[in-house]
Amino acid sequence: MAKGRGNGRRVGCDDCFFRQNLLCALADAEPCATFRPAHPDGLRPPRQLRFQFRQERRTHAVWAMPSAQEQAALHA
Repeated sequence: MAKGRGNGRRVGCDDCFFRQNLLCALADAEPCATFRPAHPDGLRPPRQLRFQFRQERRTHAVWAMPSAQEQAALHA
């Protein structure tokens, strides 16, 4: 199994935009849920997942009700 993103540098509170701009009110040394990386050009919104439409795979129904004639034939 994959082990995540790899052996990159671990982030801490000192790397947070809010901590560097004296906007953090928490005394924790661990990154919190509001952690945003500090960039020279300011605060950036978190990356969003891209929405992709699914391709229709089925051209017919997997299961359908039998017609009236087929139902009559089963019970005759």
